[in-house]
Amino acid sequence: MKTIRRLIYGEVLASIAFVAVGFLALFFFFDLVDELQYLGKNVAGVVSSDENTYQIRHALLYVALLIPSHLYELVPISVLIGTIFVMARLAQSSEYTILRTSGLEPWRALRLLLTLGAIFVVLCFAIGDYVAPAADRAAQLLKARYQGRITIGQTGAWLKEKQAYNNYVVNVGALSADNEMQAVRVFEFDNKGLLVSITQSAIARFATDDSWQLENGTRTEFTVQPGQASSSGVGRETAKISINKIAQFRWPTGISAEMVSVAVLKPERMSTIDLFAYIRHLNANGQTAQRYEIEFWKKVFYPLSCLVMVVLALPFAYLHFRSGGIAGYVFGGVMIGISFFLLNNVFGYIGNLQNWQPWLAAAAPGLLYTAISLGAFGWLVLRR
Repeated sequence: MKTIRRLIYGEVLASIAFVAVGFLALFFFFDLVDELQYLGKNVAGVVSSDENTYQIRHALLYVALLIPSHLYELVPISVLIGTIFVMARLAQSSEYTILRTSGLEPWRALRLLLTLGAIFVVLCFAIGDYVAPAADRAAQLLKARYQGRITIGQTGAWLKEKQAYNNYVVNVGALSADNEMQAVRVFEFDNKGLLVSITQSAIARFATDDSWQLENGTRTEFTVQPGQASSSGVGRETAKISINKIAQFRWPTGISAEMVSVAVLKPERMSTIDLFAYIRHLNANGQTAQRYEIEFWKKVFYPLSCLVMVVLALPFAYLHFRSGGIAGYVFGGVMIGISFFLLNNVFGYIGNLQNWQPWLAAAAPGLLYTAISLGAFGWLVLRR
């Protein structure tokens, strides 16, 4: 059995590596072509000979930092295509028939491939939760250093926080390459919903003591003072507005740098722990977290799709191939992998629009392909 395991694992791993490298090379080329339009431009967007100009070496480094994110997306597809190719080739050359006569029954073959799939589950989770988020953040900061700042839309990111006595709504315009917040506005409300103060700052930094350090800004405070009683005995309240310049202002808050990154960057690029912390923050402050909950559950279920892919590839070992017929089945595997990737994204958008349960929207593509793979395994392997 060790010889059979060594044979199948060696063939499958080599095939999966070949497919993954091919896809990554294709994505690398497309990303590099897309970055060529920014060469020779600085932050202002004009041609410059300054050393801070975005050059080809910066573009190559930026595209290289995107490789882990692409690899995370491609692992299940590569597992499917690579395993299908090996199973079909072994069936075409009658090697799998010899393995069957040597004691490789269907259930044992299934356990063999599931063990291999579990390895890729761990690999996919490690890449998507640790390597890809760090590399993607470094890529965004690198690009921001030469092309400007990281932001979403024209208004930036909005966050909300409830504290002991007051509520706060925060607007962060952008993140700089030095991990500084730009165009920050902090709106403070009391428990009655009345506006207490507005603090605006061009630059804000994350402090080590769970606070933000706002610099070179203005603080506008609104105070309500009771007025003198009128002839009817009812006094009118008067509002007082005071505007002060602030060189430095410390604002205690539980909004961390990771939460701001989640709000500014794409949620699918964040780690599972950061997404979970941000979802708890949104729920604690009465904000909708549907989109981020779907991304969280996609992070949980997506690596498990590697198990589905190896089960889906096993029936190809029990088909009968003629000379040259293997290419059509490999092409079918490519289309199945692409359809899974597209369906995984489509169900995320549909679940967000239709307000589905987040775990259901994330798990639906995997459950559908699991049913297909088990049906194919039962029909082609067990019944035939």
